[in-house]
Amino acid sequence: MNIEIDLSAYKEILFNRFWIKLKYALWLVISNVYFLTNIPYPNRLKVFILRLFGAKVGKACVVKPWVKIKFPWELEIGDYVWLGEDVWIDNISKITIGSHVCISQGALLLTGNHRYDKFDFSLESKPIFIENGAWICAKSIVCGGVTIENHAVLGLGCVAKSNLTAYTIYQSDKKTKIRTIN
Repeated sequence: MNIEIDLSAYKEILFNRFWIKLKYALWLVISNVYFLTNIPYPNRLKVFILRLFGAKVGKACVVKPWVKIKFPWELEIGDYVWLGEDVWIDNISKITIGSHVCISQGALLLTGNHRYDKFDFSLESKPIFIENGAWICAKSIVCGGVTIENHAVLGLGCVAKSNLTAYTIYQSDKKTKIRTIN
C-alpha cells in the first residue's frame, strides 16, 4: 500500500457550525475549572455540570479529578459508575456506559481515528458501548466501534480493538473466563 498523505486535503468536520464551536469553547472553560483539577469538587456538582452540557448521567456516579471529556453531549452513563483519575473520554461519537462500570485511572475511550489509508487523512468515528458491570483497568484503551459486554474485564494496559465477550477477562495475550457463581 503506497498512499501518500496530503494534509492540505483534510476537511474539519467537528466544528462546522458556529454554535458548536461556541458550546465547545464554553465546555473547555468549565471542564478546566471543575474537572481538570485536583480541587475535590463534589461529584454532585460535576454530574450537574455534565447534565447541563447534555450528558445523560445516572445516580451515584463518581468522577475523580483530571477526567477529560471531549463532548459531554455525546455521553451516556448509567448508575454507580466510577471514572478514575486521568480518564480520557475522547468521544466525538456516542459513548454509552452501563451501570456498575469501573473505568480506572488513565484509561482512554477513543471513538475516532484518522484514516491512514486515505490521502486526505479523513476522520472516522464509531460509538463505544460498555455494558453493565464491566471494568476497564488502568491505562487501557477502548477503540471506536467496540462493545464491552456485561462484566467483561479489559486488563491493565490492554487495547480493545474488537468486542469483548461477557464474563471474560482480557489480559495481555490471554483470555480467561470469569468464574460465575449462581
